[in-house]
Amino acid sequence: MNPLIGIPMGDPAGIGPEILVKALSTNDFSNTCRLLVIGYVHILQQAISTCCLPLTIQPVQTSSDIDPQPSILNVLEPEAPPQKFEMGVVSPAAGKMAYDCLQLSTQLAIEKHVQAIVTPPINKMSLNAANIRQTGHTEILADLTDTDNPLTLFQVADLKVFFLSRHLSLRSACDFVTQSHLIECAHRAVDAMKSLGIETPHLAIAGLNPHCGDNGLFGYEEKNEIEPAVHELQQLGLNVSGPLPADSVFHQALNGKFDAVISLYHDQGHIATKMVDFHKTISITCGLPFLRTSVDHGTAYDIAGKGMASAISMTEAINVAVSYLSKMKTHRSLTENSGRA
Repeated sequence: MNPLIGIPMGDPAGIGPEILVKALSTNDFSNTCRLLVIGYVHILQQAISTCCLPLTIQPVQTSSDIDPQPSILNVLEPEAPPQKFEMGVVSPAAGKMAYDCLQLSTQLAIEKHVQAIVTPPINKMSLNAANIRQTGHTEILADLTDTDNPLTLFQVADLKVFFLSRHLSLRSACDFVTQSHLIECAHRAVDAMKSLGIETPHLAIAGLNPHCGDNGLFGYEEKNEIEPAVHELQQLGLNVSGPLPADSVFHQALNGKFDAVISLYHDQGHIATKMVDFHKTISITCGLPFLRTSVDHGTAYDIAGKGMASAISMTEAINVAVSYLSKMKTHRSLTENSGRA
């Protein structure tokens, strides 16, 4: 049977419900997966009407009630009742509903009713207005699954990028580039790649300074922190290269020289991936007890409710989840067979 993927509806005041129903209406996923939307029927029906789509909503009580027909939107509603909100406006109601849908999706994944979740965008300010202390998807999922510091992976085409740090100021991110942090991140990145079905990954580490510091002319982070980290990782048997100039290493990885790159700070890797293809850059959260992929754009309050939003990223996030579920299944099978040998 095809894997079941859970999709929380995202922030109801943003474009999440629109791109969700568009993706499911314009693509036939029935040959590769089954889809369960976790959200509120009346909000999703409004999105269907706004976008003039030929979808019929079927409310379900359990994952076993799924109707796999492409024209059917299977919807499981959270127990928490819906609240009133205004489209395109930050509000506690929108933040609370987005959180409740994500929480139920996570529970379904933990209990293995769904094999992965694919997330549309949520709004950090609305979460904050709803007194939800976590700042975004990754932090919420880490808390709900009791996962310590999950690792973010961006993928677009053949380029895969891990991040040494996420939401730090540039000054703080530079201070975070230490030998110990790099070694830990590289180990976790290699483990993540293996769990996603890439058995012997070749990992590159980007430089921080122009020309990787040019022997200290433009900074010492490469000589003092990155090079010793790479040497230690190589001594431990990991296939790691670096530091490599950030203006070329991402291009090299895109063209197959490396399986993945460790970006040293948020924008370094975000710019590299989004310049390849903004709409098809997908975020994958590694280290959770289940697979999670996500669009990598915001709630776009300025166009929410107008039926204008592109569903390309949502479609790609579902396709990437299906692809990795297949690779992970093969990886587990190989590992189990190896253990029995």
